[in-house]
Amino acid sequence: MKAVILAAGLGTRLGGVPKPLIRVAGREIILRTMRLLSPYVSEFIIVASLYAEKINEFLKDKGFRYEIVKHDKPEKGNGYSLLMAKDLVDGRFILVMGDHVYSEEFVERAVRGEGVIADRNPQFVDVDEATKIKVEDGRVADIGKNLEVFDCVDTGFFVLDPTIFDVAEKLIDRQEIPLSEVVKEARLPVTFVDGKLWMDVDTREDVRKANKALVKAAIKSSGDGFISRHFNRKISTTLSAMLVNRVNPAQMTVVSFLAGILSSLLIFLSIPIAGVVYQISSILDGCDGEIARASLSTSKKGGYIDSILDRFVDFLFLSVLALLYPETLKIALFAVFGSVMVSYSTEKYKAEFGESIYGKIRIMEYLPGKRDERIFLVMVFCFLAWLSSIWIYWMFWVIAVLSIFRVIATLAVVALKS
Repeated sequence: MKAVILAAGLGTRLGGVPKPLIRVAGREIILRTMRLLSPYVSEFIIVASLYAEKINEFLKDKGFRYEIVKHDKPEKGNGYSLLMAKDLVDGRFILVMGDHVYSEEFVERAVRGEGVIADRNPQFVDVDEATKIKVEDGRVADIGKNLEVFDCVDTGFFVLDPTIFDVAEKLIDRQEIPLSEVVKEARLPVTFVDGKLWMDVDTREDVRKANKALVKAAIKSSGDGFISRHFNRKISTTLSAMLVNRVNPAQMTVVSFLAGILSSLLIFLSIPIAGVVYQISSILDGCDGEIARASLSTSKKGGYIDSILDRFVDFLFLSVLALLYPETLKIALFAVFGSVMVSYSTEKYKAEFGESIYGKIRIMEYLPGKRDERIFLVMVFCFLAWLSSIWIYWMFWVIAVLSIFRVIATLAVVALKS
């Protein structure tokens, strides 16, 4: 199946910048769209005008099979741009706009649809500005931005067949051919994909909103502990949305790691401050994954390095505390051992069974003792240590009991499930 991307706009609301090349959540809009569609599409037809050369220059080393169709009449509308792809499409094809961003979940559902992909519950766009659709008998009865009575809104995503070109050709003599007129004339079927992330990007404010929405959509579906779900993610997603167009995941991994190392060094100066910085490193540790998923840059190597560096930071912080308070050394050994084993037990499951333990065994989501929860507890005990050093002793006891309990519970759950 082929995909046609309409990218003939002039980008006047963005200062003359080609909208398909605007970076949103760390990835240019057109590249994001092509990567999401590539599992379903063998070739891309990109219809452009003024910025055709710039788009071609950007895409030429990205590994996609594509063809640029250039025309010099962008004022004739998207319906005319669609018609420019007629001779390059045979059979069922996908049509998308070059200034729209979509989540992976949206695309997975939309490619299975037919006709107009519409949304009855749009969460990320201003409905007043959206193109609205009135549906009768499962097909488009009317479409336009000014409809007062409507059933859904147009997402800019279509699954079509070549008969759409016959309809567009009937309108060829008009001064402007809006795509909405072609859709209405064709009485296209409507497929609903409701409430999933999609946005059109027309202004700098839209870019900011899209950054935030895509980062929030990039939160892991499973594996977060209580502290991450209810505290850390609220901060990390805000930071990630601000940074996603400026840094890459590897850079954020380094920043988080250095913050963890700094926290260990600060133990010699101020244990409460060290605990706070340790907690900050835990928050920052969420940013690299959020940025990676939002920018479609996830990699096994990145996940591996991040996991190893996390273990290094945890071992160093607890070890420095234990050396500073030698009377806690015996119980500290169990705390360090338990912390390492929590990670090992989940990673070993993934290595042996080829999938995340959290996705397979849902009860694991609610067992206490995950890394974010342990670090938060360490911070609390570091504050209490300001009052008395005995709290460091009790901190090691709590971490040891909590982590070893989690390891034993994990063993039991896996054994029973198997």
